[in-house]
Amino acid sequence: MPMRYTAAHWGTYRAVGEGETLRLEGIEQDPAPSRIADGWIDAVRDAGLRVKKPAIRRGWLENRSTSDRCNDSYVETDWDTALDLVAAELDRIRMTHGNEAIFAGSYGWSSAGRFHHAQSQLRRFLNTIGGFTYSRNTYSHAAAEVLLPYIVGMPQRAFQDNMTSLALVAEHCELLVAFGGISANTAQVTSSGTSTHEVEYWMDRAGKNGMAAVNISPRRPDFCGTGPTEWLPIRPNTDTALMLGLAHELYRNNRHDRAFLTRYCHGWETFESYLTGASDGIEKTAEWASGICDIEAETIAGLAARMAQSKTMVSVAWSLQRGDHGEQPIWMGLTLAAMLGQIGRPGTGFGFGYASTTPVGRPKKLMNWPSFPQGQNPVSQAIPVARISDMLLHPAAEYRYDGEHQTYPDIRLVYWVGGNPFHHHQDLYRLEKAWTRPETVIVNEQWWTATARRADIVLPATSPLERTDIMMNRRDPCLVWMDKLVEPLGEARDDHDIFRALAERLGTLAEFSQGKSKDDWIRQLWQEAGDVARQNGFELPDFDAFRETGIFECPDTDEDRIQLESFIKDPAGAPLQTESGKIEIVSDRIGSFGLPDCPAHPQWIEPVEWLGHSAAAKDDLHLISGQPATRLHGQLDNGSFSRSKKVRGCEALYIHPEAAKARGIADSDLVCLFNARGRCLAGAVLTDGIRPDTVALAAGAWFDPQTIDGEPVEVSGNPNVLTIDKGCSELSQGNIAHTSLVKVMRWDGPKPPAGGVPRKR
Repeated sequence: MPMRYTAAHWGTYRAVGEGETLRLEGIEQDPAPSRIADGWIDAVRDAGLRVKKPAIRRGWLENRSTSDRCNDSYVETDWDTALDLVAAELDRIRMTHGNEAIFAGSYGWSSAGRFHHAQSQLRRFLNTIGGFTYSRNTYSHAAAEVLLPYIVGMPQRAFQDNMTSLALVAEHCELLVAFGGISANTAQVTSSGTSTHEVEYWMDRAGKNGMAAVNISPRRPDFCGTGPTEWLPIRPNTDTALMLGLAHELYRNNRHDRAFLTRYCHGWETFESYLTGASDGIEKTAEWASGICDIEAETIAGLAARMAQSKTMVSVAWSLQRGDHGEQPIWMGLTLAAMLGQIGRPGTGFGFGYASTTPVGRPKKLMNWPSFPQGQNPVSQAIPVARISDMLLHPAAEYRYDGEHQTYPDIRLVYWVGGNPFHHHQDLYRLEKAWTRPETVIVNEQWWTATARRADIVLPATSPLERTDIMMNRRDPCLVWMDKLVEPLGEARDDHDIFRALAERLGTLAEFSQGKSKDDWIRQLWQEAGDVARQNGFELPDFDAFRETGIFECPDTDEDRIQLESFIKDPAGAPLQTESGKIEIVSDRIGSFGLPDCPAHPQWIEPVEWLGHSAAAKDDLHLISGQPATRLHGQLDNGSFSRSKKVRGCEALYIHPEAAKARGIADSDLVCLFNARGRCLAGAVLTDGIRPDTVALAAGAWFDPQTIDGEPVEVSGNPNVLTIDKGCSELSQGNIAHTSLVKVMRWDGPKPPAGGVPRKR
């Protein structure tokens, strides 16, 4: 019997056993398989939480009411009735209000399969009926996506593709200064799937080669690897101030590379005036930085000296730019690396996103595999991805984004596939209010997630384990045939089949399907992949042979890269695509926008909430809400592995023993986190690996608000009831999930049972 495989954003696995004995094991190529897969099969088989039949919200069905969208019962129906309703609503909205009134959110990591990519399927369908309003950028790194083209002349994707290889870091780097750490949690995952997890391997190898590391993070566990690591527990959201203090030490001791700054950078003199205080009267000394970041001035001075005397890599995690003024730590990290003059050399310089997903810095060739074609969207209207509540609450309101004045569209219908905004968005009670504004919300979903429970029409979708597909990631050396391992639960259908049926009802079936079946499309993708392989000097097996073997490892894929190497070797012959052709420490273009929250060069700007704010109370704690170890964002929170790490049924809250003692909290106590935006429950885990003024509550627990003693309380531990829904600046409008202060108290009541599936009749 041939080996069967599947793939996900958290890894590639071989299937062992059948039926009730079916389990997933990491493949032999993977040195550190993610345990997220431990809860995958049982989550898919969770009949209690799966959407098994098409369901229509009662209030919408009876009178098109929107006010009770977040608390209503459902009427199960047959597929034809549900599809007829969806088609009629799409037709009504586009004919009455135009296609701009349809918002295709579909932001999510639904499947690693190249064909069953939910967003592509939805967009292809909607493009055949006239298009839709869409979103730009990502929650992961929106600030970088907008900023990097101005300061290094390339998009975030290209910058990530060319990141200096971790193999070179392991071989050449003597000092890794990791702002935001190198986290094993985020290193588990990557968009489009992965065959291996090697970040910890490269960190271990670097340590064995003598590399020292400095983990600059409020949490000690935010660094993986076994080499010598120093922990600097920085006050959250103050990395830019620390970088400025380090820069001033380099400048004060004449340890900055003036020749590099002159030849390769634009704007050093202007930034120098800011650094020395000549332009604003504030000298950015180590003592000044210490008062902000809560790291001793002597430590800052010592680190700056070590950075100048070593082969140094300045690494900035994606998480840092998910804070207020999130552009600044990226920009300042690049400036700090430029002052050291080590950019463009093997293993040193500037890194952005190491371990933020597993392939950043992977020493492998990049191959642009084909994808399911989405077609052309006739609608040009788009919003920054994290501004969905603003859009729904304030149609026609003006806002600034990427140097332009824009206006929010008037959205009447939301169609969401393969994602859960009630996981990844901020200030979820505000989103609930915004969610009642559209006339209709349609969701294709596998489980009764918070988003499904707030939709008007819910169509049951299959999971990746219930269909066949191919994993093809341009940053991964393996192609994986994803076998169908279990039968679809209930009446679940593939997204493609759902949109094919809708296209037929709306008269665009020929355009959507092009006369191809699902198998035809997957075979076409493999055929097109063969062309890519030949361009890279090798042949793929034929489709049937690949399907039998399950995994194809592309030959001769080892390849190291050095960020900005060509530019450093020949700045005149290979200039950057910036206005100056150089690294822009000062961006005159950004300066011309006149944005008070994102000026022309990196600066320390106080966050809207932080522990050093004059309005911060003595008992306030800073909330960190990063990627969990047990699941991908909110995916598989109902799986056994995620549930096994809960504390009394709630997400774990990591809190320092001193902070816990001051609040009368013991290990495993239920606690309540609260601020002006909301309240949520969590289970206390005491640890000295976190600052006493900081708590950590991983994102992704399924949003479950309940009324207790007349007040709304989120009972599963979703931190986004507490986070701020504001753009990090008028440049990028990225989210600021890591900027939030909370209070914590012991919860003396019981843990309410989960809300579970909505009522049906």
